[in-house]
Order: sequence, then C-alpha cells, then structure tokens
Amino acid sequence: MSQPILVTGAAGGRQGSTGNRVAKLLLERGLKVRALVHHVDNRSESLRKFGAEVIPDDLLDPDRVRKALQGIKRAYFTYPVDDGLLEATAIFAIAAPGSSTEMVVNMSQLQNTSVAPSFRNLQHRLADQIFDWAQVGAVHLNAPPFFENVRALIAKTVSDQNTIFLPWGGDGNAVIPLVAAEDCARVAAALLSAPDAPDQKRYELVGETPTVNEITSVLSAVLNRPIRYVDIPDERWVQAVQDRINRHALEHLSSLWRFFRTSGIRKGESGFAINGAIERLTGVTPQTLEQFFRLNLESFVGSRPGA
Repeated sequence: MSQPILVTGAAGGRQGSTGNRVAKLLLERGLKVRALVHHVDNRSESLRKFGAEVIPDDLLDPDRVRKALQGIKRAYFTYPVDDGLLEATAIFAIAAPGSSTEMVVNMSQLQNTSVAPSFRNLQHRLADQIFDWAQVGAVHLNAPPFFENVRALIAKTVSDQNTIFLPWGGDGNAVIPLVAAEDCARVAAALLSAPDAPDQKRYELVGETPTVNEITSVLSAVLNRPIRYVDIPDERWVQAVQDRINRHALEHLSSLWRFFRTSGIRKGESGFAINGAIERLTGVTPQTLEQFFRLNLESFVGSRPGA
C-alpha cells in the first residue's frame, strides 16, 4: 500500500486513545501513516519517531481537513466525547470524496437498541448516516464503553475506599457491555491494512457483558481485597465528577448509566451480544475485564493506607 493511511486523534486522549493505538499498529506493520493531532507535543513527537507523518489539524476546519485528506485512500475517523461530532463528520465526509477516499473506518457506538441511550449515541447514529450518504466506503465500529472508561471512573474511590460509587442500580444486576480500546484499535488496524475492503459495513464490538456485581467480584479477586459497589443517585454522581468530565461527556454517561440500569436487557440480548467479530477480524481472543484489571493494578493502589 503506497499511499499513507490517515489517522485522526492520533496523539491519543486520557482514556481509550484508539487513534494513537491504530497509528502505532499500522506503523508496526510497515505502513505509511499520516497522523492528525490537535497539538504538537511529546505524544505527537513519539509518533514522528515511529515514522509517522504528523500534521497538526482541526477536524472542525474544512480547509485543513481537505488538505490532510489529499492523496488518502483509507482513513480512521474518531472524535472525542465532546461537542462537534456531527460538524466534524460532515466536514470529513464532504472532503473525502474529493480525494478519492475509498474507505473510512469510523469509531462509533452501539446501535442495536430501538431507542438511543443518550444524545451522544443519537449523534453517532446520525454521523454514521452522513458517512454512508457520502459513499466513502464507511465501515462502522459500534462499540460500548471501554474498559478504560470504567477504570477512570472508579480508580480513585477503589484506591482510597475500596468502593465503587456509581448510579448503576441498587441490585447490581444491570448488564454493562464493555470492550477493550486495544481490541477496537486492532480491529480498525486489521480493516485498514487488509488488501481488500470488508464484506460488512458495520461491526458490533462487544468484548464482555458483565453485570455490576460481576465487575465488582472480578476486581476484588484481582486486587485480592474486598471491593464493594454502592449505588448512588445520578445527582450525586454528577456532582462528584463534574470537575473532571466535560459537560457533553457528563450528559452522555449519565444517560447511559440510566439506560443500562432501567432497560431490562440481559446478557446475549440486542446490542449486548458477543458475536466473535473481534477474534474473527484480528485472530486474537478479546481482552477480558480480568486481564485488563491485572494489567492496570497500579491504577487501584493510589493513596490507600498501607499500599
């Protein structure tokens, strides 16, 4: 593949960082990568050392996006959980045909429920339609929350109080579909580096479907100390995290937790099913929640007395 593959969000963020993972996976395979980053810093410099062509870009700037897409046949599109998803998607979708782009692997969200669980999820459903209408060979990766999202939300209280405080329902039986960001990135890299376009245009990437009680039990076993789950009201949770989560993400997660605890959907139903897509596309068994917790033990130590 002579043309570079364009990767948005290539510097990575604080949690899933799928763009950064995809860029590195492609570079490891000896492919050319044009890495779009919002800021030039140590993260982007690391990509440059790996061999990527690093371009500072703004997905909300049509002229810069058009220039970034010049000569690009395949691209990975992801956008942070913040305002601007639909605008960025439209700008990208309008610019891509002018560059004869043939495939856009789009990081999206689960869509197998009749009702969108959140406004952000509705935006993703609309964004997918925009890419389809643009006829740029869009392939949608419909993913649930990442393991990394859970870690970010529970690490401090688990470290300090051995407790998970979340509005996931009082009985702990709500199913929370999850997936490793690493697995999503490996799927994207596999699709982008394949010689031919895939037969499917949409992949549901559910790695695991634990209940709240099972999440707590797995973490207790990994940490070798009892961890408890305490259900809290939505208002209390919002108050606790509003200083570290932007308003858009806060609304999305609040709506998502409400949906999971009230939907009545159980394992194997609707968009909660594990369909084997990750292993089929990558040849590797999806990472389990237990494996993820073991790889991230240091996140749950913190300032806990005696640690």
